[in-house]
Amino acid sequence: MNTQAIDWAAIFSSLQNFIKTNNLPSVSQIAESNPDPYRVLFSTIISLRTRDEVTLAASNRLFEKAPDLTALNGLEEKEISELIYPAAFYRNKAVSIKKCTQILLQNYSGQIPANRVELLKLPGVGRKTANLTLNLGYGINAICVDTHVHRISNRTGWVATANPDETEFALEKILPEKYWIPLNEILVSYGQSVCTPQSPKCSLCVISAHCRRINVTRSR
Repeated sequence: MNTQAIDWAAIFSSLQNFIKTNNLPSVSQIAESNPDPYRVLFSTIISLRTRDEVTLAASNRLFEKAPDLTALNGLEEKEISELIYPAAFYRNKAVSIKKCTQILLQNYSGQIPANRVELLKLPGVGRKTANLTLNLGYGINAICVDTHVHRISNRTGWVATANPDETEFALEKILPEKYWIPLNEILVSYGQSVCTPQSPKCSLCVISAHCRRINVTRSR
């Protein structure tokens, strides 16, 4: 696909209209009700490799018990793991959450950094978590790439990359910056409902005219 010819306005208009009838990803739902960087950061950590409904329930339990960093620091790892169970790797995540809390209180005066470099220094925080925290917690433009964004961006032919980090850097070169923040929640929602990993529902696709269907061998 000639990236110079990609009609981003048409693509995002179609996708945004479509997802109005679908649930937003779990962290977007949490941020929609309260865009606190604290809640965005820790709900994103909980969300990794975890279904949305589990993430929502686990995050709500944690934030009800610990509405801020000071309260969270007062919890033991065991209690954190019990609150976020059955999120995937909940024990490891509890360790990361506890360590993050201590570092943030000791080194950042209890503030969530509004800076990717600083966020990436925190335990359990990768580029996806850092960028989503910047997006939803601070309204800072950054491209958050998870498996859905990576898959769809390659399937459509917008990029040709081997992993999410490569996809992030490739999209930065071609995607207008005004679409950087909405990209993740739109493509996650779309990837869960239509552009699925196996046998995507191409008959329902609202951007089929903009998709090369790369590596799609079977569809519905």
